[in-house]
Amino acid sequence: MSIAASLLARRVFGFVVCAVALILALAVLAPALLGFQRYVITSGSMTGTYDRGSLVLDRVVPTSSLRGGDVITFRPPGQAGLVTHRITSVRTVRGHRVFTTKGDANRTADVWGAITLHHAHQARVVGHVPYVGYALAALSDRRVRILVIGLPALLIALSTLGALWRDSGAEARAARST
Repeated sequence: MSIAASLLARRVFGFVVCAVALILALAVLAPALLGFQRYVITSGSMTGTYDRGSLVLDRVVPTSSLRGGDVITFRPPGQAGLVTHRITSVRTVRGHRVFTTKGDANRTADVWGAITLHHAHQARVVGHVPYVGYALAALSDRRVRILVIGLPALLIALSTLGALWRDSGAEARAARST
C-alpha cells in the first residue's frame, strides 16, 4: 500500500470514528439539553410502534393532560423497572384519574390493571429513534465504556508517541549530517 493510500485510509478511519462518536454524544446529550427524557425499549411489548432497541424521547407533561392513545413511560405497581405502554382508557374514580395501559403488541391489557398516577407530572412519548437505544444500553456496561473511552485515548497516546519518535529520529539524523 502506498504512503498516500495509507494516509487516506487513516483519515477516512478517523473521520468515521469521529462521526460515530459525535452521533453517540448527540444521542446522549441533545435530548437532555432540549428538555426530553430518554428511555431504551428493552422488550417487545410495543413492537410495531417502538421496536426493541429504539430510543424513545419523552416530555414531562401534567398528568391532567394525558388522554387515551397517549404513550407514557411509568413504573407499574410492583415492578422494578420502567414500562412504556399506551393508555387505553382514562376514567375518574373518587376524584383520581385512573389509567389502563397496554403494550401495542400485547393482546390484553396490562396485568397490573388500572393504575393511579400519584404525581402531578408524567413522561409522555413524543418521538423515537430506532436502534440507537442499543448503543446507549451498551454504554451502561462498564467494560464497553472503558473500551469507548480508553481505546481512543490509547490510540491518541500511541499516535503522539509515534510522532515524537519520528521527530526525534529526524532531528538526530539532521544533527549527524551537519
